[in-house]
Amino acid sequence: MTPSPSYAPPPPSGLSLSVGPVEAGLGHRASVLTLTNRDTRPRKVTGYPDLKVLAGDGTPLDVKVEHGTSYFARDLGPQDLTVRPGEKVVAVLAWSATVTSGDTRTGAAISVVPVPGEPEQKQPLDTDLGTTDTVTLSSWATGIGN
Repeated sequence: MTPSPSYAPPPPSGLSLSVGPVEAGLGHRASVLTLTNRDTRPRKVTGYPDLKVLAGDGTPLDVKVEHGTSYFARDLGPQDLTVRPGEKVVAVLAWSATVTSGDTRTGAAISVVPVPGEPEQKQPLDTDLGTTDTVTLSSWATGIGN
């Protein structure tokens, strides 16, 4: 059995990522990604996070990341946001656990670069992708559907 990788806690300064629990409904799944500004100055956040789904050994899975609206969240498209110290923005990662034919795929974690130039942050997240091999990601926003 391959040991599960351990992931560092979110950084104490800069843009810090946290991942919410998986919510489920009618074969769909989602998790809210929260980005907190832990700096002492405002930070600019725009567009979509750069996201990869990782296997249990930490290697990226061949999973398509689509940008847009999902069963769980409406996507307003890329926005230029100023995140003041202590403030948060969110994005919603959603997928379907649909199984048609073929092998099912399961991810154990995600790798996220919140905005270009920021370091990658890895967090555990179980993703039961069924046979779809696709996730949908909304843009950073001040709230879900905002």
